[in-house]
Amino acid sequence: MGRLFGTDGARGVANSELTCILAMNIGKAAAMVLTTDDDKHPLFLIGKDTRLSSDMLEGALIAGLTSIGANVMSIGVVPTPAVAYLVRKYKASAGIMISASHNSYEFNGIKIFSSDGYKLPDELEEEIEGIVLDNVIPYPTVVDNGIGRVERNEKAVNDYIDHIVDSVSYRLDGLKVALDCSNGSSSLTAEKLFSALGAKCHMLYNNPDGLNINRDCGSTHMENLIEFVKNNDMDAGLAFDGDADRCLAVDENGNIIDGDFIMAILAEDMKQRGKLKKNTVVGTVMTNMGFNKFCDENDIKFVSTKVGDRYVLEDMLREGYNLGGEQSGHIIFLDYGTTGDGQLTGAQLLSLLNRRKEKLSHLSKLMKKYPQVLVNVKVSAEGKLKYYTDHEIRDEIENVKALLEGRGRVLVRVSGTEPLVRVMLEGEDIDEITAHANYLADIVKKRLS
Repeated sequence: MGRLFGTDGARGVANSELTCILAMNIGKAAAMVLTTDDDKHPLFLIGKDTRLSSDMLEGALIAGLTSIGANVMSIGVVPTPAVAYLVRKYKASAGIMISASHNSYEFNGIKIFSSDGYKLPDELEEEIEGIVLDNVIPYPTVVDNGIGRVERNEKAVNDYIDHIVDSVSYRLDGLKVALDCSNGSSSLTAEKLFSALGAKCHMLYNNPDGLNINRDCGSTHMENLIEFVKNNDMDAGLAFDGDADRCLAVDENGNIIDGDFIMAILAEDMKQRGKLKKNTVVGTVMTNMGFNKFCDENDIKFVSTKVGDRYVLEDMLREGYNLGGEQSGHIIFLDYGTTGDGQLTGAQLLSLLNRRKEKLSHLSKLMKKYPQVLVNVKVSAEGKLKYYTDHEIRDEIENVKALLEGRGRVLVRVSGTEPLVRVMLEGEDIDEITAHANYLADIVKKRLS
């Protein structure tokens, strides 16, 4: 994890940690790193989510980019995966998404995509960090007709929706679906997209006001979606996060179908149809033990990476796999996209459901989820760094691992996007792993807070 970019872009409290000056300089540095001297006016796309500060940060990024000669195409409020898709479609030099994903409105972030639609590798992010934080190269200045231009593209949302519709091989006619848009980016796309596929859509939390993004809704707060699905005879519910790169589902009985279940359902179906490349699915160290067992039972290979969809993607690209993702609902279909896409995931899942004429509750029975306990410990930035060298914490983690050997597992990690250390335990006995999780969380809090 870098000094400026975490596992999912640069992120912080808007106008405090993520200031306009910082955003402007990130724009300048990105143009310097991602373009060549031969291209005097490289094109950068900028998309944003619905939070209050997104307009402000867009203005700062535009100022930075145009001040050194880059042209900007503003595509307005769109999901993050729309930027990843459209940067290729429009043949831009790079794309920038302004979003803090599932975080509350006071946070914001900057995610950068290269011309091929992929998130930047660590080495390019480090180059940008060096320019912004260490001034290793001075920012160039252009004048006269060297200054970049700005255009607004009103068709971008529809181009993205058309792309998702084209990826679906079996329509959703007859399905009644509840869509929780988290008052975020999917508020502008979800109803049009799923209606175009034939579903009867019932919309929840699709009225953003700049302050209500992710507030008691979306993929991190699914209680109201669950009740709506159960009480209104829905076939399924889908919940997106603020920038719609995640999707979690709810079956017709109101049970949550998380990313591990979604991957299991899709992987089994893709294998049956000969569509699962190298018979492999890529997950992370946070993937539930039940998914490993599902893979064993269905003769599917499971590959585990570090937490973060960027690391899942890197392994998929390196080895030629086409399905991977995270329990949180970041699912990557390399046949159709270059990053996690919540609405693509939802459309593929519902298409499978309608094609097979089965209930989502029945499909989800192919995997048994092991109990999992996650305790988030709030720490300072200094505490996050200290975690890596604290031997007392390490020793206690190893002690708990020894106690659970063969019956569970322990994962303690620093969050790449928030000021947290996450303590996760998984095993057969919920009471036992809860006690161990709370014990380790107390040690972390005592040592790092």
